Amino acid sequence: MSGMTPSAASLYDRVQRVIPAIEWPVFSDDIDAILKLKRERNAVILAHNYQTPEIFHCVADIVGDSLALARKAMEVEADVIVLAGVHFMAETAKLLNPAKTVLIPDMRAGCSLADSITPDDIRLLRQRYPGVPVVTYVNTSAAVKAESDICCTSGNAKAVVESLGVPRVLMLPDEYLAQNIAKQTDVEIIAWKGHCEVHERFTPEDIREMRAAHPGVTVLAHPECPPEVVAEADFAGSTAAMSDYVGTKKPSRVVLVTECSMSDNVAVEHPDVEFIRPCNLCPHMKRITLGNIRSALGRNEHAVTIDPAVAARARLAVERMLAV
Repeated sequence: MSGMTPSAASLYDRVQRVIPAIEWPVFSDDIDAILKLKRERNAVILAHNYQTPEIFHCVADIVGDSLALARKAMEVEADVIVLAGVHFMAETAKLLNPAKTVLIPDMRAGCSLADSITPDDIRLLRQRYPGVPVVTYVNTSAAVKAESDICCTSGNAKAVVESLGVPRVLMLPDEYLAQNIAKQTDVEIIAWKGHCEVHERFTPEDIREMRAAHPGVTVLAHPECPPEVVAEADFAGSTAAMSDYVGTKKPSRVVLVTECSMSDNVAVEHPDVEFIRPCNLCPHMKRITLGNIRSALGRNEHAVTIDPAVAARARLAVERMLAV
């Protein structure tokens, strides 16, 4: 948001296709207050693609998938980073910006995937598979990253796995992501039984029903979906890859098989594309609101801290990923 500072009133045009006018007054006071607080505190807001449009398009300075946020967090010159997303993302921002204040608006914004594995689990896996590198999805705690050799995202997982030059890897904790990547590489992938509570709910029948109800629809699926769902889709990729697909291919009618708010956020940029919206909400992402972003900035609430010894090891795993 460069140049003249926008106001809530001027920002409504950006989101009018996805936020009814009657709802806008509920958001406008918080938006104006947040824009003011950002200037006063030299703060930036990083927002994941699953945030609601009034956050994503009206107060965020940097938006994207988890990889984009991790990369761009390193370039931020602000004193304060507010992470509009879930806890592991805020931890990653803190890992890469140890001298900055990183705030998360709600400490309860967790992740079923991150909760599915512990550092002890990885230590036991290393005993069971000695010498096999551990590739850990960024959707994990800093403590889990610290036990890993390298991190990956859904966007770069194949490249990370193949960069290691080994015949097999442990890929944790998303079982479906691991299975979907295994189909694209000759590297043997040993998976963990973690799942995303949003993506695991989609079924092949859902896809077939959407195609029947909306003839000609293009189906884009996230690789955290079960492999049989990905097999039914026209394309599978990270949230960034899905957004790029819509922008470059311009399908007349599309469905994004992922979290609800993603469709709203991409639709704002592509008024000529019809979006079919199957709705699986992430309850953790939806804990982040304009109200608690305003409160976090105003009261310096919920600063993210990481034990320095854990942070040093976790940072190494993330930096190795960013170097691929």
